[in-house]
Amino acid sequence: MNAAPADQIRLLDVQDLDVRLQQLAHKRRSLPEHAEIESLNKDLTQLRDLLVAAQTEESDTAREQTKAEQDVDQVRQRAVRDQQRLDSGAVTSPKDLENLQREITSLAKRQGDLEDVVLEVMERRESAQERVAELTERVSSVQSKIDDAIARRDAATESLDGDAATATKEREVIAATIPADLLKLYDKLRDQQGGVGAAKLYQRSCQGCRQELAITDINEIRAAAPDTVVRCENCRRILVRTSESGL
Repeated sequence: MNAAPADQIRLLDVQDLDVRLQQLAHKRRSLPEHAEIESLNKDLTQLRDLLVAAQTEESDTAREQTKAEQDVDQVRQRAVRDQQRLDSGAVTSPKDLENLQREITSLAKRQGDLEDVVLEVMERRESAQERVAELTERVSSVQSKIDDAIARRDAATESLDGDAATATKEREVIAATIPADLLKLYDKLRDQQGGVGAAKLYQRSCQGCRQELAITDINEIRAAAPDTVVRCENCRRILVRTSESGL
């Protein structure tokens, strides 16, 4: 394949831009905010699970407290009715009076026990409420950190995308001036060789594979016409000759 030396030189410009685009893409994928957001999202998921559990506990204890208070109220009302019967003098039988007094005493003890239950449930509910408040604050804090990290990631991504768009446009302009067959070969080799399809021959070394060429290969390149497209015998990339090739 033949191509004007100037076209081959411009191929190096395209290669530089392709490397630049690769670097920008890698930097975009490797932004520290990606890992930060992922880690924070894991924390947020765990905190939300804990918050749901705490809210469930608070709701359960609220119902339990309501039931316990209703039990206390029922016992209290019954005790009031019994006391009113006792005070009214309607009960005259000694045995009935004794039973009524015994029931009032029993109800008083029952009310005391139930009130202890109410206090215990209230303490558990208060603890659950405090846990809900704490977790709600922590969820809010982590969400704020996520929002901040997303904003920083988006700003960095926008900047990198802008640089990539500029480099892509420059590549399109330069690539349009390079013969189609040479550009096609370059793109094919670039896909095969990890993103580098053309390299400068510098001081008798290929800048693609970083190996010094054998003297026989150097002699063949030295004898080749300036418009001959030469290839590295080691990595098969296009070798572009310049004043620094050492020929």
